[in-house]
Amino acid sequence: MTVTGLHVLHGVELVGGAVFAISGALAAGRRSLDLVGVVVIALVTAAGGGTLRDLLLDRTVFWIADPSYLYVSLAAALLTVLYTRIRHPPDRLILYADALGLALFSIGGAQIAESLGHGGIVVIIMGAATGVAGGLLRDVLCAEIPLILRRGRMYASASVAGVAAYLLLEWVVDRTVAALLGMAVIAALRVAAIVWDLTVPVFSLPRHDEEQS
Repeated sequence: MTVTGLHVLHGVELVGGAVFAISGALAAGRRSLDLVGVVVIALVTAAGGGTLRDLLLDRTVFWIADPSYLYVSLAAALLTVLYTRIRHPPDRLILYADALGLALFSIGGAQIAESLGHGGIVVIIMGAATGVAGGLLRDVLCAEIPLILRRGRMYASASVAGVAAYLLLEWVVDRTVAALLGMAVIAALRVAAIVWDLTVPVFSLPRHDEEQS
């Protein structure tokens, strides 16, 4: 990866961490947690996906190698608290913030896996893991059913689709353009799912009592 590419990736992860920290702070606010609780949820949301990715890829955890990620996420969380003291955030703001964070982190995670020489299915899994793990931890800590587990919700599937699109587009366009388009696919799918309640097909087996009837 070129020096320019590394700078772009660093910027993507900073913005992604900030956006996820906002979603974490909003989730904590809905549970009426104190400031410590807000900070913990925000940082877990911002760092969870990247931490899982780095542990699986056997690399130094990104926020240990560069604590600036934590500072940016912390600042985003505190600014969110201040903002909500002035104005009531829209009800769906947490979902839109999560959609943007999912897009940024999924592609960023995929690029990191690529930079280590991985390809194909490994890149897709690492991208999806980076994108969804933070939100999963946020929802669990806030005693919510995680978005990834809600029946038919287009969440992890949006991440997988966007990373797959990114890998295919790399063959025909510049890598940076492919990354932006991959993020756009993820964000568009999630926003569409939020606005129009789009879902993915649900697989279910007939119940035993239904078979007997």
